[in-house]
This record gives sequence, C-alpha cells and structure tokens, in this order.
Amino acid sequence: MAQSKVTLKKQTENTERNIYYRTINAAGHNIFYRESGPQDAPVILLLHGYPTSSHMFRSLIPILNKKYHVIAPDLPGFGYSDSPKRENFDYTFDNLTNVMQAFIDTLELKRFAVYVFDYGAPTGYRLMMANPEKITGFISQNGNAYEEGLGTAWDAVKRYWISNSEKDRDALRGFVKEQELRFQYFTGVENPELIAPEAYTLDQYFLDRPGSDEKQLDLLYDYKHNVDLYPEFQKYFREYQPKALIAWGDKDPYFLPEGAKAYKRDIPDAIVKLYDTGHFALETHVKEIAQDILDFMLTLPD
Repeated sequence: MAQSKVTLKKQTENTERNIYYRTINAAGHNIFYRESGPQDAPVILLLHGYPTSSHMFRSLIPILNKKYHVIAPDLPGFGYSDSPKRENFDYTFDNLTNVMQAFIDTLELKRFAVYVFDYGAPTGYRLMMANPEKITGFISQNGNAYEEGLGTAWDAVKRYWISNSEKDRDALRGFVKEQELRFQYFTGVENPELIAPEAYTLDQYFLDRPGSDEKQLDLLYDYKHNVDLYPEFQKYFREYQPKALIAWGDKDPYFLPEGAKAYKRDIPDAIVKLYDTGHFALETHVKEIAQDILDFMLTLPD
C-alpha cells in the first residue's frame, strides 16, 4: 500500500532534522563536522572556540535545524578533526582560517550566516573579510573584536605576547588543565547544575592528548595577531554593515560585556543581547539564545 502524503512528509521532516556526523578533506586535513536541516534552507555556519568543539552546539542544532541548514565543523587541532603535528602545521589563526576556507569551498557554500564564539570569532571574521559576498549576517556569542572586551584574565597572556619567553609560556601551562577549564565553564554561572559535565570532560579529554598543550600554547601566543587585526575587523564592519546579533554572557571573565557593546560603534543597527551567565552561554541559556537567533535570521537577506 502506498504511503500517505502525511506519512511521507513526517519521514522527510525527521530525516531533515537528523544530525549527521561527517568528515571531509579540506586543505589536506580531515575535518569533522555536524550537519543538519533541509539542504535547500538558508545555511548557518557554527564556529566553536577554545577549548571545545562542535559538541558545544549539541543543544542548539536541534532548535535551529527545523528551518535552517546547520553546519558545525571542528577546527584543526580540536575535537574530532585532524590534529597535525606542530612540525607539519603551524598553529596560527591564519592557518585555521585557511583550512576553514578550504572547508567552505569544498562544501561549495555560496551564502551563509556565521555564528562565532571565542576562537571562532577571529577565524570567522577573517572568513567574512575574504568572502563578503557570501555572508548574509553574523551572530557573535562572546566573540571579541574590541580591546575593551579583553578582561584582566588576559594579563598573563599579554606578558607572554610581549616577552615570548619560555618562562612566561610555562606560566600558562595551567591554561589547559582541569582547574582552568572549570573556571571557564563555571565563572559567572548562577546555577552550576545547568552545566553538563560531559561538556568539560570531553574538552579535557582532547586537551590531554599528547602534544595538545604545546599546540594550544602556540595558538594562545598567536592570539596577539588577532588583536592586531581588530582595526581591520572593525573596518570591515563599518564598510559592509553586516546584519549582526551580538549575544553575550555578561559574566565572562575573558571577554567583557564592554566588548559586546562596542560592536554598535561600527554597526549601529547591531542587536546586542546580554545574558546573565558566563563564557559558555549556550550551556545555561540555549533556549533564549536560540530564539534570538531565530528572530534574527528572519531579518537576513537571501
């Protein structure tokens, strides 16, 4: 007996809302990514930050994928993507961006909105500057582009940027340890029972892989070049006036709410939303942020 149109529609909807776990080769590296939603729907590219992976979007994707085609890769050296040896790959944000450029080229993404978080911001903003014709808008969740957004938690890192000494590099080795990771996840969170333990446990698993600490310290040193590029990011914002939703956990010790508010200096129409939480705002406020994203997406051009 032929299936009813209603049954076929439900099967199609269920298939579209599945989350697929895929890997492609981009610039010679195997890049893992999560993909979900209708193939012909507007695309949202989700770029994670330190020290996590696309796993951070596990609760967001099922909310967005009913109306949008969602793609969330793991950056090289993070999550389930390749983590090449340092002698074979320079861990810089330029190189992360080069691989992500190859990723979007390989997937043949023509138009998309970008969600950036933490390290995903300087990576995503480089992509936006290189592909302005592809960008429909962006969401920055605690993704900084202004010096006033850098909190005092960066002081030891800034000393390392200036000296590039082994002493100051060694002083930052705690950055990849469990105590620092828990600091990032729990600082500013009113109800710690909302933080899923598998989130920071998985992050720590990847941080504990052999050689991971040196790769992450390389990226931490290279972050100074992101700060050097802040004026270029801001120039792009002023020139192109991209649609922007700035969604910020306002108790973040690393990226202060002043950094969120600063976006309006260059994009006066930017929507700025502050949430009463910390750095990993999706852990505690995914429903609120998701609704703000859904509302924002309705304002974007095709």
